[in-house]
Amino acid sequence: MISNVDIINLGQIVEYMKTVPFDVSRKRLYNAAELYDGYIPNQPESFENCYDTQVFLHYNSTGKQTNDIKESMARTLHDHSIYVALGEFFRTHNYLHCVGIMGGHALLRTDDMFKQIVYLCKRLTELGFFMLSGGGPGAMEATHLGAWMAGYSNDQVEDALHIMSVAPSFRDSGWLETAFEVIGRYPQTKYDSLGIPTWLYGHEPATPFATHIAKFFDNSIRENNILTLPFGGVVYTPGSAGTIQEIFQDAVQNHYLSFGFPSPMIFLDSKFWTNEVPLYPLLQKMMKKGKYKNLSLTLTDDFEEVIQKLLDFQELTKTHPEDFCLK
Repeated sequence: MISNVDIINLGQIVEYMKTVPFDVSRKRLYNAAELYDGYIPNQPESFENCYDTQVFLHYNSTGKQTNDIKESMARTLHDHSIYVALGEFFRTHNYLHCVGIMGGHALLRTDDMFKQIVYLCKRLTELGFFMLSGGGPGAMEATHLGAWMAGYSNDQVEDALHIMSVAPSFRDSGWLETAFEVIGRYPQTKYDSLGIPTWLYGHEPATPFATHIAKFFDNSIRENNILTLPFGGVVYTPGSAGTIQEIFQDAVQNHYLSFGFPSPMIFLDSKFWTNEVPLYPLLQKMMKKGKYKNLSLTLTDDFEEVIQKLLDFQELTKTHPEDFCLK
């Protein structure tokens, strides 16, 4: 039985939810215009007033791990709404065409790997895939820049990269401004991509190149979606702790066939994954010993091979559709 005290407490929670700087019952995913509402290019100080920053400041001020039930419920309802919106997104987007790119947030725009990821994702998008990433800077931004530039010429891609090169790191003044400059010069209305960032790492700005953004408070929900949604395969580019965590999370669900079938795990940059961070030989060794099963592993330096592996998997899903029904 609900007491009068309980009713009063519920009323306080409802009233509190009206005061938070985010909508606890969103009906759709975010886009860059919404997250950066209030930001004015050429006025860097306006970044502090935009929606995304205000939510992050609120999140920090109320505690990343809050004990306040009102705040906790507000965040939970928001994240539930985003999760439901993701389901709506996939009503019109095939899970099997979703390819994830994982990699470091610190990757500079001027790094050769950044350019490789851009061109890889451009090609994959033009071939009918749609790209997913953690939605932040570095390799994540390169993913969505590539998808954004699908349909444009390589010369235009080089122009975009040149514009953005003046602010190589997300910590540089001009990082966001140059991204919006590219968006203004090369509008995109044909191709979609999905970014899934979190306010836990709110100091890393969300890339505005993602056409659809599912931003969560709870990073565990965010990480789960990043690794479970790209049924078309995951490409691992060089990264550190976060990327390493994602590799093992992906390996577990493939090992147990958590969704009925394994998806490709492709490692781009053989030197990095065999010497600097020798996870590829470790996974091979564990498969040989039977500690991992069902992993579809590829190690390569050639993004043409990456593309072919993903296309081969697509062909397999078409020729044996009964084996690729989500469970």
